[in-house]
Amino acid sequence: MTDFRSFRVSAVVLRHKDWGEADQLLTLYTRELGKVRAVAKGARKVTSRKAGHLQPFTHVTLQLARGRDLLIVTQVETVNAFLGIGADLMKTGYASYAIELLDRFTYDDDGGHLSTFKLLIETLDRLEKESDTWVAVRYYEMRLLDYVGFRPQLFECANCGREIVAEDQFFSFSAGGVICPRCGVGLPNLNKISIETLKYFRHFQRSNYRDASRANPSSEIQKEAEILMQGYFTYLLERQLNTLGFIKRVKS
Repeated sequence: MTDFRSFRVSAVVLRHKDWGEADQLLTLYTRELGKVRAVAKGARKVTSRKAGHLQPFTHVTLQLARGRDLLIVTQVETVNAFLGIGADLMKTGYASYAIELLDRFTYDDDGGHLSTFKLLIETLDRLEKESDTWVAVRYYEMRLLDYVGFRPQLFECANCGREIVAEDQFFSFSAGGVICPRCGVGLPNLNKISIETLKYFRHFQRSNYRDASRANPSSEIQKEAEILMQGYFTYLLERQLNTLGFIKRVKS
C-alpha cells in the first residue's frame, strides 16, 4: 500500500452498510490495492453528493485519506454506473453473484491484482450490454478461478494424470478437476460431466472472450455447467452463496 496520506484509486463498490449516524462503510475492490474498506462520511445525509456514486456495481474514482483505523473517502467520481444492470432483475442477480464471488475469495489489503480488477469491470460491462448473459457469467467464473488459485484440471485426470479422452467423465470438487471413468469407479462424491460440457469448460479456460462468446450450448448443457460450477464454488467456500437464492427466485 502506498505511504502517501491521500491518494487516488480506481474501484468498484462491492457493498456498503450503515456506519454511525450518517456514514457508510464501503467494501471496495480497487485496481491499486485490492480489496479495502473505507468510510464515506455523511453519505446517508439527504444533502450528500457522495451517496449516488457509491451504489454496488458502480465503477468509481476515489480520493482516499488515511484515518486512524480506516480509509476515508474525500472525493468520488463515477466512471460507469452500469445503469442497464440495475434496470434488469436477472442482470442485477448475476452482477451480485459476480461481486459476491470476488468478495468471498479475496481478503482486505491483500494487494492489487490488475487482472482481477479488469475481469470484474469487463464482466459488469458485458452483463449490462449483452442480452444473453450465460457466457459472460461462465467465463467470469473460469477466469476468476484462475486468478484466485483454484484453476480446475480439465485436460488430465485429477486422480491418475492420464489424458482425458472424448467420452463422458466425472468431476470431483475435492480433487479440483475431471476424474476419468477408470478412476471414477472407486472414488466417492463424484459428479457426472458430459463431454460436451467439458468442451465448453475447456474453451472458456483457454480462450479470450471474443472466441468464448461464440459458444452456443444447448439449454441442457447450460444447466449442467451452471450446477457444476456453483457446486464447485460452494465446496471451495464451504458455504452456499447468498445470491443464488435471489437468482433462482427471479428465474421462477
